[in-house]
Amino acid sequence: MDLKNLFSKISFERKEQPTKKDAPSHWVKCPECHALMFFKEVENQDNICPKCNFHMRIGAKRRLEILTDKDSFIEYDADLRPVDPLNFVDKKSYKKRLEEAKNKTGRTSSVVSGECTINAKPVQIVVFDFAFMGGSLGSVEGEKIVRAVNRAIEKDQGLIIISASGGARMQESTFSLMQMAKTSAALKKLDAHGLPYISILTDPTMGGVSASFAFLGDIIIAEPGALIGFAGQRVIKQTIGADLPEGFQRAEFLLEKGLIDMVVNRSNMKKTLSDLLTMFYKDANQAS
Repeated sequence: MDLKNLFSKISFERKEQPTKKDAPSHWVKCPECHALMFFKEVENQDNICPKCNFHMRIGAKRRLEILTDKDSFIEYDADLRPVDPLNFVDKKSYKKRLEEAKNKTGRTSSVVSGECTINAKPVQIVVFDFAFMGGSLGSVEGEKIVRAVNRAIEKDQGLIIISASGGARMQESTFSLMQMAKTSAALKKLDAHGLPYISILTDPTMGGVSASFAFLGDIIIAEPGALIGFAGQRVIKQTIGADLPEGFQRAEFLLEKGLIDMVVNRSNMKKTLSDLLTMFYKDANQAS
């Protein structure tokens, strides 16, 4: 064999290596205890760190998989899209931010709404996704919540809202702030019909969301360690000029002070919701 011809057929061209960002990773590092774990181990624990019980943030799709009965979720109002009434521009235009958020999540808003069953109990459900512009509350999100309330009244069902939000969407200015009153008024109608509203606060639940519908639930539940409040810690400290208690905006502190009703592990959340719905529906039947 001619060695010269043999080596001439071998390519020594160096293949481009994937960047760290593009390379697939099968390992997850806990933000709290910094333990390194196989991603399947974390997924099987409902995205809870098996070492320290830290509840990692999850998207709306994963949340629905964990909480609802298989194939029971029916989405409504997926065609609603935000507009740009103010032609708002900061570092980027609002239209550009919406486009980027859609490409990132595959959705047109930070809210997924619909109906489902939880251990065979029917309920209307609204889930925020923090990945879409920080789960911010805009006109579309407020409209989806109101429509979910109206469906609950029409079908004589309860309502669950799972919040994960940085607050009102600044790019919509007053239009966004109006959603606080709009959703609160709708929930008053739900209450007048004697139907239950369960509010679940996840990390984070801040700003106008915490100042409106998130704290209007008949039962208010939080996940362990969830950041919950209105303004950030630095802003509060600068405003009042005093040191703040350690962890004063965490779920456990709020439970201790009586601002929420319970802190429930994500793995136990479905059963807890099922038990609460059973109690509420039973009481409603007895009352009628």
